Amino acid sequence: ALAIGVVTVSLTTGMNTDVSNYMFGSILSLSHADAVLSIVLSVVVLLMFVLLYPRIFAVTFDETFARATGTKAQLINSVIAVLTAVTVIGMRMMGALLISSLIIFPALTAMRICRSFKGVVICSAVVSVVCFVIGMAASYAFELPSGAAIVIVNIIAFAAFSFAALLKKRA
Repeated sequence: ALAIGVVTVSLTTGMNTDVSNYMFGSILSLSHADAVLSIVLSVVVLLMFVLLYPRIFAVTFDETFARATGTKAQLINSVIAVLTAVTVIGMRMMGALLISSLIIFPALTAMRICRSFKGVVICSAVVSVVCFVIGMAASYAFELPSGAAIVIVNIIAFAAFSFAALLKKRA
């Protein structure tokens, strides 16, 4: 709803102030150093996730079982929290109010059709990238705020995946 409101305000009043950029995001507010930092942090998050995948899976699926098998669940929970916090670095690009939907929507979208943890992780990563690219293209083409445009594309993807799951269930 917030993304739709941002796009509506942008189209009707042309509001685009510094506060708007911080709250709702603007890729134009990123410096070269911010872009490099985002790329480096993305690589670090991906590497940590790949290296710790079995432990992350064990802790998120059944923390008691993970502890019983010797996994340091508290440490893995801390790693998950840090990786999530690092993701919030994207606030300057996506906006403080929109970043949470970008963390949640791809996973919810993937859960509509994928049934395994690995399937959801891979599908949500692909959905994230595709929605980002389409949202940025729409932002440029229609002169919309980048964060809001990407969230709206995520909403459309969620609706499409939900419809596909409904059709799959009926078949």
